[in-house]
Amino acid sequence: MAPAVDREGYWGPTTSTLDWCEENYALTQFVAEFLVGMGSWCFHMTLKYEMQLLDELPMIYSCCIFVYCMFECFKTKSSINYHLLFTLVLFSLIVTMIYLKVKEPIFHQVMYGMLVFTLVLRSIYIVTWVYPWLRGLGYTSLTIFLLGFLLWNVDNIFCDSLRNFRKRAPPILGVATQFHAWWHILTGLGSYLHILFSLYTRTLYLKYRPKVKFLFGMWPVIMFEPPRKH
Repeated sequence: MAPAVDREGYWGPTTSTLDWCEENYALTQFVAEFLVGMGSWCFHMTLKYEMQLLDELPMIYSCCIFVYCMFECFKTKSSINYHLLFTLVLFSLIVTMIYLKVKEPIFHQVMYGMLVFTLVLRSIYIVTWVYPWLRGLGYTSLTIFLLGFLLWNVDNIFCDSLRNFRKRAPPILGVATQFHAWWHILTGLGSYLHILFSLYTRTLYLKYRPKVKFLFGMWPVIMFEPPRKH
């Protein structure tokens, strides 16, 4: 990641332990970096450490919810896996306490990566051994997520070159090469498709006859019907 640009906006000095390749306060003094997501928006707008936590820690919590759902998708309606629930809550608390203490972004990224890797393994198991006809949805979600991860790393590694290019390029091309922003967009889309995958798996197990439909011919949603009564 690149060092922060020497430019201060409405929110005062930067206190976050991270700053990305976007030029800070390039468009307005009120928003350091324009990105998506409420927690991410607060972080990139202010570059304050407290807002950074609002961006990063929910990534851990939401991913733990995904893990629980994926590992419980073949259970009965009324069952609760208290052991897994306790493990994930404990994991979230430990990660939170350690991250508040050490303030090392690499630690957060490794912990988040572990959760994502767990989801990937579980998804591969489902599309390989249980519902192989869901490979398209499962692998599309994974591919989009990994593409966002790739662009994010391109942004980090070639930050100086990209900044110099944006200064010379037309504005529309400069916006299109904000690869960290693409990371947010693509991982958001990949996460949405993963939720559809999880819903499809769960409702199919409960015999709700799910189907993927496309709103306006392009946006995928899950439609399902109640189980048939025998």
